[in-house]
Amino acid sequence: MAAPKKRRAPAGGQGRPGRSLALILIAMVALTGGMFLADQPTPRLGIDLAGGTSITLEAKSEPGQESAINKTNMDTAVQIMERRVNGLGVSEAEVQTQGKSNIIVNIPKGTNSAQAREQVGTTAKLYFRPVLTVAQGTPTPEPSASSSGKPTPSGSPSAPTADKGKTSATPNASATTQGRAVTGALKADSTPTPKASTTPKADATPSASAADEAAAAKLQKQFAALDCSSKASRAEAARGAKPTDMVVACSSEGDAKYVLGPSEVSGTEVDNAKATFDQSRGMWIVNMEFTKKGSKQFQTITKKLSAQQSPQNQFAIALDGEVVSAPQVNTTLSGSAEISGSFTQQSAEDLANVLSYGALPLSFKEQSVTTVTAALGGEQLKAGLIAGAIGLALVVIYLVAYYRGLAIIALLSLLVSGILTYTLMSLLGPAIGFALNLPAVCGAIVAIGITADSFIVYFERVRDEIREGRTLRPAVERAWPRARRTILVSDFVSFLAAAVLFVVTVGKVQGFAFTLGLTTLLDVVVVFLFTKPVMTLMARTKFFASGHPWSGLDPKRLGAKPPLRRSRRVNAPTDPKEA
Repeated sequence: MAAPKKRRAPAGGQGRPGRSLALILIAMVALTGGMFLADQPTPRLGIDLAGGTSITLEAKSEPGQESAINKTNMDTAVQIMERRVNGLGVSEAEVQTQGKSNIIVNIPKGTNSAQAREQVGTTAKLYFRPVLTVAQGTPTPEPSASSSGKPTPSGSPSAPTADKGKTSATPNASATTQGRAVTGALKADSTPTPKASTTPKADATPSASAADEAAAAKLQKQFAALDCSSKASRAEAARGAKPTDMVVACSSEGDAKYVLGPSEVSGTEVDNAKATFDQSRGMWIVNMEFTKKGSKQFQTITKKLSAQQSPQNQFAIALDGEVVSAPQVNTTLSGSAEISGSFTQQSAEDLANVLSYGALPLSFKEQSVTTVTAALGGEQLKAGLIAGAIGLALVVIYLVAYYRGLAIIALLSLLVSGILTYTLMSLLGPAIGFALNLPAVCGAIVAIGITADSFIVYFERVRDEIREGRTLRPAVERAWPRARRTILVSDFVSFLAAAVLFVVTVGKVQGFAFTLGLTTLLDVVVVFLFTKPVMTLMARTKFFASGHPWSGLDPKRLGAKPPLRRSRRVNAPTDPKEA
């Protein structure tokens, strides 16, 4: 007996549409629940909708470097500021130049906006300098030969360490020792380089020595008069100093002051910086990784410092002219370093963020700070939503008038797409810092047309199959493979356009591109997991299967051909007798 033939499933068939519907229902419930668990029932709003802070920064060049304010440096500063504020999780921040020397920073209202304001104009010029001497942060008498030089109290930053060097650095130097250290360091640093074509004059050495003595006296006087308890004095201490200069500087807490040698390693050689919590010491630290060049420079300076006595075996980590850490070095180090001190989690993360995203090529002064209200954006949003509602109403009227009963499937699909879009936008706010602005709203409105277009493609394929004389259930399954290819190609083109727009643009336009790309992906999900399964289930109902005039699938209304039937061909007899 012949084996029974297996029943062949229709082309593109979906035997269990309930599974797909259950899957998308679970996804909607999970996203909605996650939205409320994250305490984010509404999407985050951008500065044009929620308001925020607008900061105007004016570029300031160092003395003798007025030409530094140019388009290249201004564009570089804009890029670094954008990376800094986005590194803090402040999304949709706008950073753009205005004129030749101003930069406008618009920061949306949010938990990190104040923090971003503090960091956005920070120059973040980082140098690793050897410590020549250290004293208490208040003004001290000028050193003299008869000075007894009372030891200064232990007022340095809280004994930071660098990599393997774990010995604390405590300032304890007499005034006389300080003066000798400054004078000796200046002499060592100002050794003249002879030229091949020049014969040294007899008085060259005395002149150089006199210049050294004068420079040492000036620096020594500046060091003695420095009052680190004043914030203005701390800011003024190293203003205008070059990396190759010896400088005086204060600790970031203002309790210690230093004479520092020329920079040995620049902050531009920091490859990566990260804030971590040291469990063993119970404190926050900033770990830094150097570039290959920086690692060699760091190895050279730590080798030299490890052979010195305190405090000349310390190196200062100077950020914008202030010493944030001054660790003592006991061994040669390379590759990485650590900054420790009186850090909180926030201050450690702020410093790591600034170091990771680089130093600004210019100094900036905060010229003005204004609060941006959401009134104008609210009016524009209201107008946009009205326009979107009118467009949606027109789409619904067209679907009902042309597709009749099939409009129910289209409207349900649009509802599911809207729920998924809303919940994802709400969750992406705290997750990646996405903020909904006016262009993003426009992208969501445009997506209505893209989603409706996918339904129309499928409906028209089904109606074409009915016109060919097929009944509804096989027509639904046979139309799906052809409609699926068209939908995927169309959505791929839309997503590609959104991706390119997102990459090549900045600011608010990226919000439009992101929303358009997100809704395009959701369109594929909704069509595959909701529209097609619902269409399969609807085809099993009497209302649609019988071709009711209001179903939108009436064969007579569609001009269907009668079913093709096979018949045998009968040859007419040619001989009248045979007839």
